[in-house]
Amino acid sequence: MEKVSQPNWLNWIKELQFIAQAGLTYTRDDFDKERFERIRDIAAEMMSEATDLPLGKVKNLFCNEEGFQTPKLDTRAAIFQQGKILLVKERNGKWSLPGGWVDVLETIKTNTEKEVKEEAGLDVEAVRLIAVQDRNHHNDPPYAYNVCKVFMLCELKGGAFVPNIETLESCYFDLDELPPLATEKNNQAQLAMCFRAYQDPGWQVLFD
Repeated sequence: MEKVSQPNWLNWIKELQFIAQAGLTYTRDDFDKERFERIRDIAAEMMSEATDLPLGKVKNLFCNEEGFQTPKLDTRAAIFQQGKILLVKERNGKWSLPGGWVDVLETIKTNTEKEVKEEAGLDVEAVRLIAVQDRNHHNDPPYAYNVCKVFMLCELKGGAFVPNIETLESCYFDLDELPPLATEKNNQAQLAMCFRAYQDPGWQVLFD
């Protein structure tokens, strides 16, 4: 699977933000805190300048965490019926695998199952790990923070779609008849990977 390359300037800005946040977490010196806060502000200003996003929005997205910075976790469920994969239609008209951020107190397994229930109305069991991917290596556009995407093969147990605040409908698709995808969440290559895992009982987990 071809990896998406990130521009050097984005990597430099992300590293500055990481250094600043780590420094703010561990330093006990007030003068060092001022310096690390300024480094963080510079990183945010550079991001705003490079992306044309308002500085306040950049700070909210990019500089709103405390503690040692680690990637966020996102789980995606691959559910198949009669050789087709389930996708849900988001409110912007694009389609994606059911999934989302891993909530506090949830595991990879329970979060995957919870997101399917919330977005597709289905009861599933997450039974097999397909892949763990660095989002910025596979999806566009690149984010200012890192995300680990976890794809899980799930077995359908019951339930039915109910319209909700996140999704408008759900449907099963063949790989060669995919609708417009929310490619920032999942692209055709990632869905093809899920099809291969579903068809291969000896599937070996992929990871970056």
